[in-house]
Amino acid sequence: MNINLNVEVVEQDQSTTLVLTGEIDAYTAPILKESLLPLTKTANAEVIVDLEQVNYMDSTGLGVFISALKSAKEHDSKLKLIQLQERVHRLFKITSLDSIIDIDTTVRGGN
Repeated sequence: MNINLNVEVVEQDQSTTLVLTGEIDAYTAPILKESLLPLTKTANAEVIVDLEQVNYMDSTGLGVFISALKSAKEHDSKLKLIQLQERVHRLFKITSLDSIIDIDTTVRGGN
């Protein structure tokens, strides 16, 4: 089992950015969830997830982002995904999650 996900947390004045590198799948999703969910539980927080270096994600990853979105709404926080590669962005489009999750439409790779 190769766990291939690195999570870097970058604090800024008004927001927190999670910079992800690697793959989001059944093995790495718990790492993402453990890092992401607590950030969404702060009232009025802005949480940005930078997915530029994520080249693979499966449905387990989508589940983590759905949980994070629910948590953010419950705590009046904002969740935004940025710099998605085309193959990852396609997952959000196919499942129509792009209509409920704030996704920066600047798509990386495959352009």
